[in-house]
Amino acid sequence: MSVQQYDEIGEAFEGFKSLPLMRYGEVPSFLGMVGDVSGKSVLDLACGTGFYSRELKRRGATDVLGVDISVEMIAAARASEHSDPLGVRYEVGDVAELEPADRTFDIALGVQCLNYAEDMATMERMCRNIHRSLAPGGEFFVLAQKPDYRFDCESLDKYGFRCEPAGETETGTKVRVTALLDPQPITIVSSAPRREVYEECLGASGFKEVEWVPLRVSDAGIREYGEDFWADVLAHPPLEMLRCRA
Repeated sequence: MSVQQYDEIGEAFEGFKSLPLMRYGEVPSFLGMVGDVSGKSVLDLACGTGFYSRELKRRGATDVLGVDISVEMIAAARASEHSDPLGVRYEVGDVAELEPADRTFDIALGVQCLNYAEDMATMERMCRNIHRSLAPGGEFFVLAQKPDYRFDCESLDKYGFRCEPAGETETGTKVRVTALLDPQPITIVSSAPRREVYEECLGASGFKEVEWVPLRVSDAGIREYGEDFWADVLAHPPLEMLRCRA
């Protein structure tokens, strides 16, 4: 699960957010969970090309810093900032080796972040670094592969994805996710850590009030495709969110 797979994707990663599950499931669900960010500072970890960094800055966040381990992802994020300046800053960095900042943040985001830890020690180190980066009472919002996703359920192809097991790690099942983008599908390998792994690592790092939050489909998604279209993914969602407090 190396950084190389993201360096090879670069700007094409933005295409993920156009797929039905992302556009009408992940994005509105995650932004709804985060809520009002007016006047708040945000640390976006594993920010990729900066989609959520930009969105939260547009929604009133005062200071947004995006961090990603991939040089190419940060280059794409900076290119977006250059073409549409919002005042978002981006840095290359590894969450597991995150250096102490000269300030703390009100909110931290971890969209497909913690699920790249292949062992408990790495995940706990990531969680401790994130906790240290938050002001007391600051919130941490996570989106990742659903810990107990059943891979024998209905295909996700019509939602724009394929999701397959690819072995095991210390923390849980390794997952191969293919985004069915046109003209070229993109495959990424991460993992689906067990629920207790998240809870143990977050708790050991000082986080409290850990709450799992289900993915939902927006009203716009229902209007666009109808309720029946979403039945399979709502019965067996491949993604899940959680929130906790420093």
